Amino acid sequence: MNIWTTMRYGSRMMRLVVTGMLGILLLGLAGRNIARAGEPIHLFNGKEPDHFYSYLRGIGLDKDPHAVFTIQRGVLRVSGEDWGTLMTRKEYDNYHLIVEYRWGDETMGDRANKARDSGVWVHSIGEEGARGDAWMLGIEVNVIEGGTGDLLVIGDGSDTFAAIALVRTDEQPNRYVFDLNGEALTLHEGRINWWGRDPGWQDVKGYRGSRDVEKPPGHWNRLDIYALGRNISVILNDVLVNQASQVRPYRGKIQIQSEGAEIFYRRIELIPVED
Repeated sequence: MNIWTTMRYGSRMMRLVVTGMLGILLLGLAGRNIARAGEPIHLFNGKEPDHFYSYLRGIGLDKDPHAVFTIQRGVLRVSGEDWGTLMTRKEYDNYHLIVEYRWGDETMGDRANKARDSGVWVHSIGEEGARGDAWMLGIEVNVIEGGTGDLLVIGDGSDTFAAIALVRTDEQPNRYVFDLNGEALTLHEGRINWWGRDPGWQDVKGYRGSRDVEKPPGHWNRLDIYALGRNISVILNDVLVNQASQVRPYRGKIQIQSEGAEIFYRRIELIPVED
């Protein structure tokens, strides 16, 4: 499968054009060929999340007394009641991850009135619960109202965890925003906001930014994550929203967060690709 990029960045809208083949530019890495390296892996098949196991804060491994993770009519529901994660039993690298999700109505705990929050983590390594007694360390693709597509390096501050991104800081002082015309920044810990994140973002339930690509609660969204070698591209509803290169680690487990908000998944599929 050939991959190339067509983007418009004029009005700050980088629109990914899909015409049978998919476009990606990976920070100076253009014109490469991406070929499938194996059959798709249905991490969630609508029946049982056999490829995952769970970890919940204060509860531990594979125990779910409050039914945080349930399957309803072929859809995986994550209630958000207990903070924690579903994580894959295996580690992966070089893949195209497809996640289709929608927000539910419920929010709870100390996030009851705050923006619906979750996340898809890649390249997760180390001990379960190493971060906040809830998650493994790794690279998070944030899923949060107004900020879906943010990339976070969540590590121990060492060289084991890192990413380089092109960023600007003009709209949000002391914060980094992905910008193809920006300057290269290396992070060992921290966040790279997606290019359209509203500088006036507020942590309130139902928040919508003026440039949001994510659809409102109740509507299905598609998140495509390309982990190719040491590069990551994040595409939300056919729009390229974030990228990073020289990502460390470059392989690991995949995590699906529970973080105070109800969220549903109807598709979690991993397609192995050649580096």
